[in-house]
Amino acid sequence: MAITVNDRIDVRISKEQKELIKYASELSGFKSLSEFIVYHVQAQAQKIIKDSNTILSSMEDKRIFLEAILNPAEPNDALKKARLNYNKFKEANGEENSTVTKTP
Repeated sequence: MAITVNDRIDVRISKEQKELIKYASELSGFKSLSEFIVYHVQAQAQKIIKDSNTILSSMEDKRIFLEAILNPAEPNDALKKARLNYNKFKEANGEENSTVTKTP
């Protein structure tokens, strides 16, 4: 199946960068430097998008997350009680300034 090429990206790199990339391309068995670059840039772009969508899968999720970071809600009674219990637990176990609970 042939791929239709209908767009172009121009990139300026140093001679050393080009030689390094060309060598890697040859070692990998790609027919051309362009094929190598397109393959790896596309693979990296897909990985970045997948990783981003794994954490926050929709624009609405991202909006909600950002809103929670920028405007956090006031602690409710259950959270206040949990904090008090945690502080009592730390005091009972001799952990005055530690946020990590030690395990035996």
